[in-house]
Amino acid sequence: MRFVFRRTQILLGLLAALVVMAGSVRAEDEFKLEEGFTSLFNGKDLSGWKLNKDVLDGKLETTDHRFKAQDGAIVIKGGSPNENLYTVPEFGHDFILRLEFRAADRANSGLFIRGKQLQVRDYPTLGPYKDLKKFKKEGWNVIEVTVRGTTALCTCNGEVLEAALVVPTKGNIGLQSETNQLEYRRIRIKEMP
Repeated sequence: MRFVFRRTQILLGLLAALVVMAGSVRAEDEFKLEEGFTSLFNGKDLSGWKLNKDVLDGKLETTDHRFKAQDGAIVIKGGSPNENLYTVPEFGHDFILRLEFRAADRANSGLFIRGKQLQVRDYPTLGPYKDLKKFKKEGWNVIEVTVRGTTALCTCNGEVLEAALVVPTKGNIGLQSETNQLEYRRIRIKEMP
């Protein structure tokens, strides 16, 4: 009886280890960077970002607690006045920016592209892009921004948000804290000469 019990414990332990390993392999494959892309968020802390002049390398959250690295995402809690988190580096070349976001009900944020704001929010509720067919309410959505010169094509899950958003020639990428909770993850960029 003791032998059967011990053998069952060993098999259950092995099975648990395999499940954990399979999950981590899937996670690595799922978040693998596409060729030519560089990650702007390491998924662990706010390194590479700044709030005002405070460079956040190695920090898990801002001093006002409105921006926090948690569970592989930058979690933003809204508040007044609005706050903006920016990348330390500026971008002057053409680029493709890709990220995922999840908006809580009535959440309102913004994505700054070299200083120009693209509204990122609970679109079906708050607009301005209320007619999106592929938007996942309170689920993860994909934003892609392709900048050529001073014009940006912005899409959400492949649907056009802005066909020709005018942006400055150089600047940072930024995330805004406005109202309710919004999360960003897998923030990556591919610069083109």
